[in-house]
Amino acid sequence: MKKLALIVMLLALHFATAQESTTKLTVTESEEYKDKVKANDILSIHTTESGLTGIVRNSKRDILFDIFDANLKKVFNEVVESDKKETFVGELFYDNEIKFFTVYAPKKTERIVYCHIFDIAAKTHKKVKLFETTVEKKQLLFSGQNKRQTSFAISPNGNYFAITTDNIKKNSNSYTIRVFNANNLSLLYEKAYQEHEKRFYEHNDLSIDDNATVYGLGKLFIKGRSLKRKGDANYEFVLNKVTQSGTNDITISLGEDEHIQSLNISIIQDELHLLGFYSEKNVFKIKGGCNFVIDTKALAVKRKRSYELPIEVYKDLYGENRADRKKSKGKEISNFYVDYVLQDNNGNTYILAEEFYITQTYVSTGTTGGYWVTTYHYDDILIMKFDAKGELSWGRSIFKKATAPSYNAFLKDDQLHVILNSGKRLTEKNDGRTKVSKGFLESTALFDFVYSADGKVSYDKIQDNKGNTYYTPYFGTFENNTFIMASDGRKKKQFMILK
Repeated sequence: MKKLALIVMLLALHFATAQESTTKLTVTESEEYKDKVKANDILSIHTTESGLTGIVRNSKRDILFDIFDANLKKVFNEVVESDKKETFVGELFYDNEIKFFTVYAPKKTERIVYCHIFDIAAKTHKKVKLFETTVEKKQLLFSGQNKRQTSFAISPNGNYFAITTDNIKKNSNSYTIRVFNANNLSLLYEKAYQEHEKRFYEHNDLSIDDNATVYGLGKLFIKGRSLKRKGDANYEFVLNKVTQSGTNDITISLGEDEHIQSLNISIIQDELHLLGFYSEKNVFKIKGGCNFVIDTKALAVKRKRSYELPIEVYKDLYGENRADRKKSKGKEISNFYVDYVLQDNNGNTYILAEEFYITQTYVSTGTTGGYWVTTYHYDDILIMKFDAKGELSWGRSIFKKATAPSYNAFLKDDQLHVILNSGKRLTEKNDGRTKVSKGFLESTALFDFVYSADGKVSYDKIQDNKGNTYYTPYFGTFENNTFIMASDGRKKKQFMILK
């Protein structure tokens, strides 16, 4: 009987310990509030230095602009009616102001781009027409959109912003850069670039400096639009330098049997770096990370570095026993898309990418036929850190399964924090892996994966979600050394603050 009582006590102690928060961050929650107009999708969320938080959301017929004070109590709300033909395409934030961009398509070929100026400090909103243009048939003005915003950029000093638009026509292909004065929205200059009648150009990333010089990066296809041609890459990366006086470009040469899905522009200690992942098979796979360092004055590649995925990436994904075998056989990981490019105060750059793919399953309903079920997979996370010289410091991964965008990331005190929801207990596999997923009928918990400067990880629990408000890290923002994320409640809303 005593043994049974001891076992029960130990089990109860284990259960209680599992429920406790282990995060080293300070966790607080705001008061609940109700929406007059129902809206869930957060399109933009930012916090000013004074502690005011501005949020832009959309509903079926409206755009909602909200402001919350330092205690996250709502102090301002404006509902702006929008048309079903008006869509959100991007946003920029500097100082106290969110610039929120929409495209209105009144006709099949007519496009009007608007800028909503949401001044959080002044608690004001106004809508300004930036420009009008035409497209062929139903052609998108901003093509190639992905999880990262790549068609809008603001200069570090906040004085200028750039917008690149797609001008694909039946017999020609080109892009247009428009640079605006960020203070009065006047057009500073407009330039077309990569105009070709036969070759197709695909935009990849955009940057603008304090002198209003724009750098646009993309793929220029050699023939057609196929990514591969007889096993080789059917494209070359092109970096475009656009100024008020003209345009110039250079080709970023790929190595033999080298395939790169995308490169990301990063300014590290006044040098322009093109960071990304490479493969020896095709653009949807990853063998390692790469970095091209650009001399912006001479517009030339100063140096290039390539780094195979560290063994730690394979250990996190496949376990201790399989990692060496996978790496030695040249195993490449697949279907990863960049979500975050973060820089710390020491010039280090972190790239985080998530595995994304879609599956379809046919469900038979007997004699009446059946239907297809589409499932979106947001699975493993790849993390790579480059130092101030552009050299690879370390790489890790998170063995994860999810069916919706589920995580956010920020840098605080030289540590990388990855915030996500998982089952209430992380699954410790026999092979050494830590699996982030929710089991059948299992409740969930909110976790903070903390990576030290040298890549060591700790798994800190923020809260068990059962009985508590469920928060969505994906809809969050990190500013002023504080991370704020919203709940997913439809009627009542709340915020969690991590400091």
